[in-house]
Amino acid sequence: MSKRFIPVSEPTITEKEIEYVLKAVKSGWVSSLGEFITKFEEDFAKFVGTKFALTVTNGTAGLHLALISCGIKEGDEVIVPDLTFIATANAVKYTGATPVFADIDKDTWCISPEDIRKKITSRTKAIIPVHLYGHPADMDPILQIAREYGLYVIEDCAEAHGAEYKGKKVGSIGHCGVFSFYGNKIITTGEGGMITTNDENLYEKAKYLRDHAMSKEKRYWHTEIGYNYRMTNMQAALGLAQLERINEIINKKRRIFEWYKEELSDLEGIKLIPEKEKVKNVYRMV
Repeated sequence: MSKRFIPVSEPTITEKEIEYVLKAVKSGWVSSLGEFITKFEEDFAKFVGTKFALTVTNGTAGLHLALISCGIKEGDEVIVPDLTFIATANAVKYTGATPVFADIDKDTWCISPEDIRKKITSRTKAIIPVHLYGHPADMDPILQIAREYGLYVIEDCAEAHGAEYKGKKVGSIGHCGVFSFYGNKIITTGEGGMITTNDENLYEKAKYLRDHAMSKEKRYWHTEIGYNYRMTNMQAALGLAQLERINEIINKKRRIFEWYKEELSDLEGIKLIPEKEKVKNVYRMV
């Protein structure tokens, strides 16, 4: 790799992460079962403030699993922002549904509730607000629109672990939230993701489909098409260690933004990522 290469973000790895991963390896539980899977899910749910959390192979898989667990299918439409990583729209396409692009708010760079309303049709079934670069989308009007039209709200929290909207952490506001733990995210498992929700039916459906849709009553009996979207115990070990340090990591992210703000905010033509009233931006990147 070129010495001039500057990554978007680098993971912060300490002895804690190394200790947990080694423990997972030495336990022999290196695949999709093990103590770290359960602990990571339980602690992440507590951190976000939801009843349930479900580990998955990556954030994109999490979005796909969330969509199909909500019943999104071919012929449906899902509204997504026109400024986001491609995974948001790709996951919609995986279901056979059509992503419909809504404009973003000029101040927050997150999806515009006003434009969401303009894009709703009789085929619209869900909205995916993306908490872009760590700033929460304006969730109250989005939820109001969803209630009016009977739509699911799936929060794309890939870049916003720990971000808050009016005192609630993202991932606990819509029907479910989806997080990414890729190497350049706020916390990492290398690859990996998490679905968070308070909806037990949605959680159980996603958990069932995540493991090849295997029957609980009859092992290796599959009643519908499922997916292999399971995280490994080794990844969960890394994730748990990162989660135990997440406030330290977020505080450093916010401090880095302050450095940019001090040096750049007075320069003409420069507009920095905002932090609107009653939200907490975790500044995944500047």
